Amino acid sequence: MTQASVVITGTGLFTPAESVSNEELVAAFNAWVDHFNHENAAAIEQGEIEAKVHSSAEFIEKASGIKARYVLNKSGIVDPERMAPSIPERSNDELSVMAEMAVIAAKQAIDRAGVSAADIDGVIVAASNMQRAYPAMAVEVQSALGCTGWAFDMNVACSSATFGIQQARDAIRAGSAQRVLMVNPEICTGHLNFQDRDSHFIFGDVATAVLIEAKAVASTDDAYEIIDTRLQTIFSNNIRNNFGFLNRTDESGVGAVDKLFVQEGRKVFKEVCPAVAQQITAQLKDLEISPDELSRLWLHQANKNMNDLIARKVLGRDPSNTESPTILDEYANTSSAGSIIAFHKNRDDLASGHLGVLCSFGAGYSIGSVVLRRL
Repeated sequence: MTQASVVITGTGLFTPAESVSNEELVAAFNAWVDHFNHENAAAIEQGEIEAKVHSSAEFIEKASGIKARYVLNKSGIVDPERMAPSIPERSNDELSVMAEMAVIAAKQAIDRAGVSAADIDGVIVAASNMQRAYPAMAVEVQSALGCTGWAFDMNVACSSATFGIQQARDAIRAGSAQRVLMVNPEICTGHLNFQDRDSHFIFGDVATAVLIEAKAVASTDDAYEIIDTRLQTIFSNNIRNNFGFLNRTDESGVGAVDKLFVQEGRKVFKEVCPAVAQQITAQLKDLEISPDELSRLWLHQANKNMNDLIARKVLGRDPSNTESPTILDEYANTSSAGSIIAFHKNRDDLASGHLGVLCSFGAGYSIGSVVLRRL
């Protein structure tokens, strides 16, 4: 049986109004360091605890390629006495923060695809962190937009979007939907430890959306055919967040550092980069596509050094800025949304028939790669 061709026909992007530069972030962090070292001077002198060390904008950019990040709340993050975003809870009668972000991005994707919300059969919210356990964020987004059919949440950390694209494609090819909206609202600053020198600069907030349709019902010529998808997971503790509903059953861990984002960055770099490059290379080989035929690599925006290494391994040479576009200098790591932002902002110049790979990777470990062709 011939399986239906599936295409991406629209994308959307919600960008918060506020941004924090490396310099602003470092000023707050260093002020906190000075206060910590002053308050704990005796213990530091006696060797009971280690003194905290200043950060710098130069260190951050060299380590990651990040220069700034968009955030939902700036004042709380740059306050040395708080160092966390201030995002008040809303009543159950109000649209939740994550749903609000998702709806803005979703409307852009729907408009670009030239369809209406009522035409959508399924909604997937794929993100690293959901603001609640239930009801599903996806059902709330579905209701706010006026979509029909089904909706569900899924979480594969930074790979959630590529995994979500495969779930949407599978649903369409199986006949359970003709159009699926896949949304990635990410409030990454909510789980970031702004008192950790090695990671306080990593994340930003954003929401992206992708509309996936059966080619037979698509009404726009601005479409990208999904040629192939490939997913892989390898268990690792090197990126982890232990916050969850069971924390209340063991009070001793409440508020501990591991209830926020923690990672072994050097191990992640060493282990993930080869695995990602190997997956893309094998996928292209199975499809009989030469790396020279690729016009674009829309890679997960976690670290520019990682992306440069992965692209070099896939292409067999150094990539140009056009071939492997970077957005993390402006947005930082936005988890599942990063590769989608790169795709959203860096695809309109491709001509019909041009090929590209959309790839994300992160905690799990998880790796998702999607081969696309411009129609």
